[in-house]
Amino acid sequence: MTMETQPRIVIIGGGTGLPVLLRGLKKYDLDITAIVTVADDGGSSGRLRNEMQIPPPGDIRNVLAALSDVEPLVEEMFQHRFKTANELSGHSLGNLILAAMTSITGNFSHAIQEMSRVLNVRGKVLPAANRSVILNAEMDDGSIVSGESKIPYSGKRIKRVYLDPKNVQPLPETIQEIRQADLIVIGPGSLYTSILPNLLVEELGKEVSKAKAKKVYICNLMTQAGETLNFTASDHIKAIYDHMNCAFLDMILINNDDIPEDIELKYKEERARPVQFDFDLLEELGLEVISEKIANLEGDVIRHDTRKVAEILYSLILNETKR
Repeated sequence: MTMETQPRIVIIGGGTGLPVLLRGLKKYDLDITAIVTVADDGGSSGRLRNEMQIPPPGDIRNVLAALSDVEPLVEEMFQHRFKTANELSGHSLGNLILAAMTSITGNFSHAIQEMSRVLNVRGKVLPAANRSVILNAEMDDGSIVSGESKIPYSGKRIKRVYLDPKNVQPLPETIQEIRQADLIVIGPGSLYTSILPNLLVEELGKEVSKAKAKKVYICNLMTQAGETLNFTASDHIKAIYDHMNCAFLDMILINNDDIPEDIELKYKEERARPVQFDFDLLEELGLEVISEKIANLEGDVIRHDTRKVAEILYSLILNETKR
């Protein structure tokens, strides 16, 4: 297929979930656009963000690596994290290169475009905004926690999250890609700190809500202490709708595979457990429920099966483009 005839898929997220999904999708003949959060303020990204006044590069770096088509050693070098006793300690080479490219071009988005060419990226990688944002959380007791990296460790239940500044604008290219998409995918990823920071960029969220494309939410496999403790699948959806002030999703992809008991016990130590899928409530919310075996166990970690999820999404997008 030519670029003009490839089905267009837009994936919105951040954290570890987005790169896992993209590694599977890039094997298909698709026009891929990844929209990535810029709310991260921890680790190497947070240090570069504060010292150089640039958007955090970490989530962008992981997405570029996932979509890259280069020799494994080149990707390994890009992802290499220094373990020294000086200022380099904790920084990944890719973060430093993105910071340097931003300094050279004077523009974070341009820096991403240049790195996409260098890494032969299969698709487009766009930040949710071309500047840093601060993610704040209002807790059930009315207290405010400021900073994406601090929110999950507050020990309190999240009532809502919001961005500062409130009027941050998305890139025009981001709006264009959303309008032209055949399928929009949200998730997987941390609900309050990876998914919602994208949708809370006001114009971006509005465009997603009214987009003609079908919108599918990939539900997390496990709950997350500090964010979604004891959440069911419908709780995830309700939280998104509450923040967006509208219902806009068409489908939800959930896992129907059993989680081994030893894995459950390990996650229980982290106060996490498998997300419960309340089918009746999901259908009451107007969602088409796609229930498949999409869990992949690697060692003691459970992740979405990138091959299986990509196969399902490709099937969905072919159905949409045929229509």
